[in-house]
Amino acid sequence: MKIITSKNAPEPIGPYSHAVQAGNFVFVSGQVAKDAAGVMHNENIKAETLQVMANVKSILETAGLTMANIVKTTIFLTSMDDFAQVNEIYGSYFTGNYPARETVQVSRLPLNVNIEISVIAAAE
Repeated sequence: MKIITSKNAPEPIGPYSHAVQAGNFVFVSGQVAKDAAGVMHNENIKAETLQVMANVKSILETAGLTMANIVKTTIFLTSMDDFAQVNEIYGSYFTGNYPARETVQVSRLPLNVNIEISVIAAAE
């Protein structure tokens, strides 16, 4: 097991790591719209989603992987009304062969954000 920490992602807000590599799999903790400098990008759902995806990408790059290595994604939203906008941004990070995914609506997320995304990636 190997702990992955990216200098280009925000510090965890609790007792967890950015990601953990176990064998060929990298499990990326849920990311919110805070950047590495601690600035929250929550002007709207598109801005939040862009920052979340940037954080995920940075963590994967630290692990030596790309977005193409993602095999499973979980998206948590506080409102399914944001689903279409999130899909637009999320989809722009992939070029086909999309990962498996579920999207669920929750009543509340850490730091009162509107979206949180976690992923599982596999080294080829």
